[in-house]
Amino acid sequence: MDYESQFSQTLAQVRREGRYRVFADIVRRCGSFPQATHHTVHGEKPITVWCSNDYLGMGQSPQVIAAMHAALETAGAGSGGTRNISGTTHFHVELERELADLHRKEASLLFTSGYIANDAALSTLGNVLPGCIIFSDELNHASMIEGMRRGKAQRQIWRHNDVRHLEELLMRADPSAPKVIAFESVYSMDGDIAPIGAICALAKRFGALTYLDEVHAVGMYGPRGGGVAERDGVMQNVDIINGTLAKGFGIMGGYVAGSSKFIDVVRSFAPGFIFTTSIPPVLAAGALASVRHLKSSQVERERHQERAERLKALLREAGLPVMPSVSHIVPLLVGNPVSCKEVTDYLLEEHAIYVQPINYPTVPRGTERLRLTPSPFHDDDKMRALVAALDDAWSRLNIKRAA
Repeated sequence: MDYESQFSQTLAQVRREGRYRVFADIVRRCGSFPQATHHTVHGEKPITVWCSNDYLGMGQSPQVIAAMHAALETAGAGSGGTRNISGTTHFHVELERELADLHRKEASLLFTSGYIANDAALSTLGNVLPGCIIFSDELNHASMIEGMRRGKAQRQIWRHNDVRHLEELLMRADPSAPKVIAFESVYSMDGDIAPIGAICALAKRFGALTYLDEVHAVGMYGPRGGGVAERDGVMQNVDIINGTLAKGFGIMGGYVAGSSKFIDVVRSFAPGFIFTTSIPPVLAAGALASVRHLKSSQVERERHQERAERLKALLREAGLPVMPSVSHIVPLLVGNPVSCKEVTDYLLEEHAIYVQPINYPTVPRGTERLRLTPSPFHDDDKMRALVAALDDAWSRLNIKRAA
């Protein structure tokens, strides 16, 4: 077989569909978020970032950076091994205690990413619960889907945020079978939010565990940043919570929180945890500082929500196709991959504004979009510049405006 030819053909198909991914080579400017430098073959160019998942700008926090510098001087660069073999430092232990406390759970477990945490935890559930059925929201993240696939559980898909459909599936299921209801709080591409309380009530009625992915909510919702479940006063009804350190907390890594026995089972059986080098102490220290700060500070959360609502209003006033969203996510519909890439290229080249196109398979075909993520540091001037640039792009490229 001509392997290189096959690789070329596969990539050519992605290019023909207009969804070939191009990475923007940028360096964020420390202390000047959301400003960055874009590196190209033609040189360097200052830009404004409008698509970062560092939602609150905590990756630029002097408090967090100071904690990371101190850890680097104390422990060095790497962790030195897997958690079982020399890779459990006191920084990891402290962070896991802090995350368990954040979610009012008995224990938590750190992973290298939220993706790996979902994959490891859900596959482990499917493998250790004989005859398990996992009821999965149809818009669950790829990491959750992968975890379910790798486990032995049967998977049943319920319509997005449709509690009645979930109830129908639960009623048809074997009453004696172990059950897990897996869903997210904030769905990151549409910006809608799950009815967590209603889902937990169903879980209790049918004897199911609840598995909630809060990666786009931790740090940003609730009085201590525990997520939407905390905000809605139902966190005590959720059995297992998945979170990330890479978005609201601004660092890197993921975790799950739940009962001590559940955490011990994942720790003991999940290959994605057992055979992976632990996150460096410097990352754990930075995340620890971020979590502790956001447990007590409301300033970032309040400003963040206000900025998101302000941007939505400005986009609507300009007649741009902003999609409905009840969260901090601001999606702008384009509708096809070629136009989506053209818009983002135009914004970067002509207006020094960086937004990454969101295409299939991240979103369904025909719903390609820009995903705008305003932070507390995107002031009114930056917002007006963005809206003017988008208005220009839509006119120049003749993009449909109706959402």
